[in-house]
Amino acid sequence: MRCLVFVICIPSLIISCSLASAQENNQPATEPEYWRYPLIDAESNFNLAEFSLSSKDLPEAGDQKWSLTMSTLAGGKQDGVRLISYASESLSFSLLPTRGMSIYEVRSGDLRLGWDSPVKEHVHPKYINLDSRGGLGWLEGFNEWMVRCGLEFAGHPGLDEFVTNTGEVGQMDLTLHGKIGNIPASQVEVLVEKQPPHRVHIRGVVHERLFFGPKLKLTADLSTVPGEYTLRVRDEVENLGASPQEMQLIYHTNYGANLLEKGAKVIAPGNMISPMNDHAAQAIETWDTYQEPTPGFIEEVFLIHPYANAEGQTGVLLQNANADRGASIHWNIKELPYLTVWKNTVAEADGYVTGLEPATGFPYNRQVEREAGRVPILEPGASRTFTLNYRLHTDAESVQQATQKINAYQGARPTEVLDNPLTR
Repeated sequence: MRCLVFVICIPSLIISCSLASAQENNQPATEPEYWRYPLIDAESNFNLAEFSLSSKDLPEAGDQKWSLTMSTLAGGKQDGVRLISYASESLSFSLLPTRGMSIYEVRSGDLRLGWDSPVKEHVHPKYINLDSRGGLGWLEGFNEWMVRCGLEFAGHPGLDEFVTNTGEVGQMDLTLHGKIGNIPASQVEVLVEKQPPHRVHIRGVVHERLFFGPKLKLTADLSTVPGEYTLRVRDEVENLGASPQEMQLIYHTNYGANLLEKGAKVIAPGNMISPMNDHAAQAIETWDTYQEPTPGFIEEVFLIHPYANAEGQTGVLLQNANADRGASIHWNIKELPYLTVWKNTVAEADGYVTGLEPATGFPYNRQVEREAGRVPILEPGASRTFTLNYRLHTDAESVQQATQKINAYQGARPTEVLDNPLTR
C-alpha cells in the first residue's frame, strides 16, 4: 500500500525531554518505538499532497478501529492548505499543519468542540496581513478550536521596545497574538507507538525565526489513544539562538454551540480572579456563567491564578446548562501558571464563542506582561515543555466526575474575586 512506502525516520522530529520533566508529566524518560510516516520535510523538499493510514494497515496495533488522512484543500483563501483528519469510534479531530499545527475541531458523537466563526475557510497564512486593522489581522484566519498564540509575543497589539541590531533601543508594533499560528509547519509526521495502547501521534515542527531576531523552534505533538476520549498536546519550545530570548505562549481553546449556551458554566479552581478591564469588572459576579447569543455583546475577559494539587496539576471545565455535556483541560501550573476566560457571547452570525486559555501569562500587551514578571526567558539552547490533556465529557456521569476532580484541586481554599483590573 502506498502509505507504507514512506516508513523512514526523520531524527529532527524527535522531541528531547529530560528525565525530570518526563517524570513530572508521567511520560516515559525515553521515546517509545514507533511506526513512522513522514508527510512533510522542508529540509529534504519532501511534501505529500495526499496520505492515508488506518488500523487495517497496522494489524499489529491492536483491535481498535481508526483512520487518518491528509488532504490538500482547494479554492478561495484555503487553496494549498493541508488538512489532517483522524477518526475513531470514540472521537475525531482535524488538524491544520499549514496554520501552525492548530486544531480545527474535535467531535464525539454529536458533541463538538469548536465554534462557528464568521471565517469559514481554513485561510492560508499567505493571505493573512497581521498588521491590518491596527494589528488585528490575525482575526482574518481565526476559526480554530485550539490555536497557539506566541511565540516571541502574544496578547494585545501595541507598541513595545526591543534592542535593535545596532544595540540601540527601538520600538516595534506588536500584532495580536503573535505569529506562530500563521506559520506553516516545516516538518510533519505521523507516529504510531508499537507498544500498547498504541497511541497515535501527529507531530510537527514550526520555526519562528528572524535575522537579528528570535530563533524559536516549536515541536508540537498531538496524540490520542484509539478508543479513548482524551487528546494530549505536548509541545516543546526551544531557543536555537545564542542569546537569551523572551517567549510567550497562550493555548487559545475556543468553544461554541452545542456546548456553549445560556446557563453554561465554567468550573475552575481559582486562587484569585480579576477582570481584565473596567468593562469586564461590571460583570465580575457572573464571570463563570454564560448567556444566550446577544447582538452587540462586548467581550468580557477574566484572569485566573489557578490552584493546583501537590504535584502542580490543575484544570478547568466547561459544562452545558444541563451538566450532561462538557469539556475539560488539565495541565501543570509549573508550565502554564495562568488561565484566561474569554467570553464573547455575541449573535451567532458574529461568532458566539468562549475561550479557555491556559498560558504562560495573560493576554495584555507584552510590555505590560514584562513589567508584571509574566514573560519567561529562554537561555541559549534551553527549552520548555508544555503538556495539556483535553477530555470530552459526553454524559452527566462524566461531567460530574470532572467537576469532582477540579473541585479537589480547589479543596477548601477560598477564592479572592477582585472588583477591579489587576495587571501586576
